[in-house]
Amino acid sequence: MQCPDGPGDGGFADTGGSMAYTIGRIASEIGAEAHGDLDIEVDGVAEPAEAGPRHLAMAATPRFLEQIAEGSARAAFIAEGSDWRTLGVEAAIVHPRPRYAMSGLTRMMDGGEGWEDGVHPSAVVHEDAVLGQGVSIGPLSFVGAGARIGDGVAIGPQCHVGAGARIGAGSLLREGVRIAARVSVGARFIAQPGATLGGDGFSFVTPDTSDVESARRTLGGTAAGKAQKWERIHSLGDVEIGDDVEIGANSTVDRGTVRATRVGDRTKIDNFVAIGHNAQVGRDCLICAHSGVAGSTRVGDNVVLGGMTGVSDNIFVGDNVIAGGGSRIMSSVPAGRVVLGYPAMPMDAAIDVFKRLRRLGRLFGDVAELKRLAGGGR
Repeated sequence: MQCPDGPGDGGFADTGGSMAYTIGRIASEIGAEAHGDLDIEVDGVAEPAEAGPRHLAMAATPRFLEQIAEGSARAAFIAEGSDWRTLGVEAAIVHPRPRYAMSGLTRMMDGGEGWEDGVHPSAVVHEDAVLGQGVSIGPLSFVGAGARIGDGVAIGPQCHVGAGARIGAGSLLREGVRIAARVSVGARFIAQPGATLGGDGFSFVTPDTSDVESARRTLGGTAAGKAQKWERIHSLGDVEIGDDVEIGANSTVDRGTVRATRVGDRTKIDNFVAIGHNAQVGRDCLICAHSGVAGSTRVGDNVVLGGMTGVSDNIFVGDNVIAGGGSRIMSSVPAGRVVLGYPAMPMDAAIDVFKRLRRLGRLFGDVAELKRLAGGGR
């Protein structure tokens, strides 16, 4: 193991907890306006009804504004246009886009995981691994031969970083993250507990043409029922993750068969998402929970896939596409389209289909009545 600063003592005691900030400092750091007593200190945030004197009450919507009187907060975070003087608080932070401001606010208030710097005594770090400055590695974690860990990386308990893997500076691997051999991860990467990068792709083949291949080619027919065994195709490609990417808990990104599976800069992937082998996901995408991108599919930049969206294999999803939750994308989608449904279609058309579907029962009743009347008139 090569480590410029040395491994540290690795005590790993719980040192978590938020810092205290004045209302004035919070407003300055997140680009908001502050009113009232700017020297009031808070060390946490809470919903108004549950807020104590040292909490900043989060009251950016009318519903939460009404709850301020139920708690004991001295200061509140509110949306632009609200009159803080009528709320019974001594200070307020005001922002025209509260949800955006919460990004900076929650970053300030995040007490972290309580991990100390250094390498825990129970961690196993191969002598050929290279650790940057300020790296911490938690209990029972493993770093393989030739792995390169950038400056300021925090690797939590029970993590695995395989041989030859690359972890960019400032990255965070939460508990139980698995980074397989030769996976390359950019700077400021965040992986939530249980995320796995670099598992083999789900790729199998039969000696002769299988029923699955025939059905796909003919789009129908009857399976011949010929028994054949499946032989696995090994995944020789890598996984390449860009800068500022986040991977949610228990999500997976598979290796490519020959070329790398890639996820572009600043893309955010939610929990329980599967990215198949050879997939190419662009920059600044949002892929929500329980979604899946099948193998060899290309997803453009700024694409949003709502929860439980499924994307078929070997297709292209263009830049700036938005897929509503539960959509099934079964063919390529041009750039800029907003889709919904199974199969996915332009959202306005899908909503029209849903409305018509709900009216089918009435339509069947009307047809039955017309048939009865027609039959009775003969």
